[in-house]
Amino acid sequence: MATVTLNGNEIHTSGNLPSLGSTAPDFQLVKSNLSTSNLGDYAGKKVVLNIFHSIDTGTCAASVRQFNTEAAELANTAILCISRDLPFALTRFCGAEGLDNVETLSDFRDGNFGKAYGLEYIDGPIQGLLARAIVVLDENGKTIYTEQVAKVAEEPNYKAALEALMDA
Repeated sequence: MATVTLNGNEIHTSGNLPSLGSTAPDFQLVKSNLSTSNLGDYAGKKVVLNIFHSIDTGTCAASVRQFNTEAAELANTAILCISRDLPFALTRFCGAEGLDNVETLSDFRDGNFGKAYGLEYIDGPIQGLLARAIVVLDENGKTIYTEQVAKVAEEPNYKAALEALMDA
């Protein structure tokens, strides 16, 4: 379980991020067209999992914008922006912002992604949502970088995540 803070108050996640070198847990998430996507869909590509609570918060939106900008420069890489938001909200945001270098996926159906990655908040005012984190995978689905953001309102360390991606 990880402990993060929201407005100075501790809240907890359901577990811990995958350990470095481990095979990332598979997932089944919902795409914008309501079809499903799983980790195998990205086999042979490097993958950045940009995980956050809601696209309708400033910090979460900023992370999607930043990774969209960075993704334009990355070859053989999928940037997956994941939350429990409905796919319609994620699509609306990206469409309004002109963001087309990232893929949005939703864990709204069963929350299994949040549980598998240890990122579901288990207490506090945003219980049930996903904690802000970054997980970077190599072409074989091995975990090469993780970051559990310690304060809900802070952005992740984009530079460290991208450096891990480039070193893979």
